[in-house]
Amino acid sequence: MKNGKVILITGASSGIGFDSARTLAKQGHRVYAAARRTELMEPLKAYGVKVFGMDVTDEESMKQGVETVIQAEGRIDVLINNAGYGYFGAIENVPLEEARRQLEVNVFGLARLTQLVLPYMRKQRSGRIINTSSIAGKMVFYMGGWYNVTKYSVEALSDALRMEMKPFGIDVMMIEPGAIKTDWGVIAARHLMESSVGTAYEQIGTQWAKNMDWFYKTNWLSSPEVVTKAISRAVNSRHPKARYCRGRISITGRVLHALLPARWWDALMRQGGKIKVK
Repeated sequence: MKNGKVILITGASSGIGFDSARTLAKQGHRVYAAARRTELMEPLKAYGVKVFGMDVTDEESMKQGVETVIQAEGRIDVLINNAGYGYFGAIENVPLEEARRQLEVNVFGLARLTQLVLPYMRKQRSGRIINTSSIAGKMVFYMGGWYNVTKYSVEALSDALRMEMKPFGIDVMMIEPGAIKTDWGVIAARHLMESSVGTAYEQIGTQWAKNMDWFYKTNWLSSPEVVTKAISRAVNSRHPKARYCRGRISITGRVLHALLPARWWDALMRQGGKIKVK
């Protein structure tokens, strides 16, 4: 791609972030990939991706990361806020310390990195902010309350930012995946198991965790490439959409949530903790 864009992407050590960094670099963009575990990003160097460490809960780490890109390129055309994780568990069970950490990574880290990049984009009078949200920012899942809080927050923050940035020529978009075949679901299931043991929610929480672990290892889920294509469109399109809803579960979930009364949706979600899979 002639005159490729300068792209900074976080959470690039695995899954959607890794696949997107590789794909965008192959398209001819100048990609800077950031994550805490830099060793996992080593294979990206073969595609011309520049990799460095960044912790989105650490102010200095984020400042250094942005400065790295600016010193090398003099600009940042696209920021892809992809770093995030899910800690599932009943609202009562999840320690507030853990809830705050999830908010720090999924919301405040995203917001602060955006704040650090925006002055450069405003000076350029152009840029794109692409935030990885989730279908969990549109509907609440059983035992996923605190994660839902973070993704609902990303939705609101992105909508507000989109309106504020329009006069400066900066577009703000959200990627809203459903369940995608990555390690995310397996890790979230492990967290649910940890938070449920020895509590009033142990029986249903541990069964729901087993079901999640099984579900994320099946072939029913969409691959990360589905989300990568949406991110690629958000980067390359002349007129990008505000939202990109991707993955079979994302689309099906939206339809069901829109059609079912609240009590039916709640019952459907609770049923997931009662079904026993092998």
